Amino acid sequence: MSILYSVVINTLSTTVFYTTITKLKGTAMVLTKTKIIDGRDHLLGRLASVVAKELLAGQKVVIVRCDEMVISGSLVRNRVKYAQFRNKAMNTNPRKGPFHFKSPAKMVWRTIRGMVHQKTARGQAAIGRLSTFDGIPAPYDKQQRVVVPAALRTMRLKPGRDYTVIGVLADSVGWKHKELLGRLEAKRKADAKGFYLAKKGKLALRRQAEEACAGELTKVNEVLAASGY
Repeated sequence: MSILYSVVINTLSTTVFYTTITKLKGTAMVLTKTKIIDGRDHLLGRLASVVAKELLAGQKVVIVRCDEMVISGSLVRNRVKYAQFRNKAMNTNPRKGPFHFKSPAKMVWRTIRGMVHQKTARGQAAIGRLSTFDGIPAPYDKQQRVVVPAALRTMRLKPGRDYTVIGVLADSVGWKHKELLGRLEAKRKADAKGFYLAKKGKLALRRQAEEACAGELTKVNEVLAASGY
């Protein structure tokens, strides 16, 4: 015998709906939808902490536009910190790690990996639910994306403070794909603008048709309004 119930969990970022099936011998969490987060102008550490909690709870998360996420502090300061970080290596055989990524998406992935206790089975399962991307590749360019207000730079960083865009930092330490990503993003934005203008034109035509037929549909609208529509 099983009991089906829904639990609504309010996080600092957004409201996530969980459908949980409780059985006599254990609990299985069934999550029906992947969350797609637009990482643009989010602070790395704050977003990573929110995402890590969701991953451990069983939520699948996709983060796009990791190259436009930011870190507090100036570019010079963050380049020095990253240079020190890249010097950390195994003393006897550096080929065995630790490995330091140059891609913004892998930087974000590695940051979140350190927050899910990844050396346990639970942590490995959690990090397996995460996908990170530079830019917005298909099919995520045509799906709804969300933001995390608790991690937005404009909400958390004092105006006037220095910050560093991860894509700029990655490019300064050897990432080779900034120009390619710029071309792909320009094409995506042009396609999205064309789709939006076409959709806007269709809505305008529909409004004109509704206004032209307003007199003929008066009785129909009264019946629909009485029925609660």
